[in-house]
Amino acid sequence: MAKLMECVPNISEGRNAEIVEACVNEVRNISGVKLVDYSSDPDHNRSVITFVGTSEPVKEAAFALTKKAQELIDLTKHSGTHKRMGAVDVIPFIPLGETTMDECKKASEELAERIGNELDIPVYLYANSSKRKHCKKLPTIRKGEFEKFEEKIKLDKWKPDFGPCKKHCTFGCVAIGAREFLVAFNVYLNTSDVKVADTIAKSLRESGGGHMHLQAMGMYIDEKAMVQVSMNILNFKKLPLYRLVEMIRTEARRWGYEIRETELIGLIPLQAVLNSLAYYIQLPSLSTSQIVEMKIQED
Repeated sequence: MAKLMECVPNISEGRNAEIVEACVNEVRNISGVKLVDYSSDPDHNRSVITFVGTSEPVKEAAFALTKKAQELIDLTKHSGTHKRMGAVDVIPFIPLGETTMDECKKASEELAERIGNELDIPVYLYANSSKRKHCKKLPTIRKGEFEKFEEKIKLDKWKPDFGPCKKHCTFGCVAIGAREFLVAFNVYLNTSDVKVADTIAKSLRESGGGHMHLQAMGMYIDEKAMVQVSMNILNFKKLPLYRLVEMIRTEARRWGYEIRETELIGLIPLQAVLNSLAYYIQLPSLSTSQIVEMKIQED
């Protein structure tokens, strides 16, 4: 595989299809970039857009998308169950193929500087790109969300890495950084009691004393009339999906409920799927070499 990188901007719009399409079209219009996936959630009021390419066109696509979102998304009129601090809330760069993490860090820093300078938007470097320990984790930066950033950004500790030391009045702020592949995975429970999902999420996530590599929160999803345990798995190799599913199943049964279904947001590595398949069919030796489509690609 060539020196490719994946970029997965999250925009704070999941209800207005015209706005989402306008932002996605900015990516489609950049030569050298392949749009591989995008999805919207009206309850979260958020869309996840995934595209792949080499560094320069990927940076150009991310900038164009951010500029369009700045024109069309007004966070003073935004509401949704997902936490957010910006019209484009986060822009991660993920290394693919022969691309190194350092190359993704460089791309993220160059994009961050351009967005700060040309769009007058405060930018925080996060994950592997962060130069400040307290800015490594996105939830820490985002705490207080759009509404409370007016005061937060005035503190020396929360001075942005690029752009003005003032929240953009309609856009807010954005976090940009290089990271490993993240799996966004939700588990729905057959109850409308959000306390159940929230309690389970708190017991599982790293910040609650649970598992490293996991961010989780409980929320009610009106469209399905159920609650979900919404998760970001930061390292699927160390924290496989099947382990989370079974832990949630066990905890839910303590309350008298069951898992109704699960949901994948965006894309997932094949190995993450195989790890869970191997567990459930009790075939620990399962590997990509036994998948016919993979063997055909090798030939």
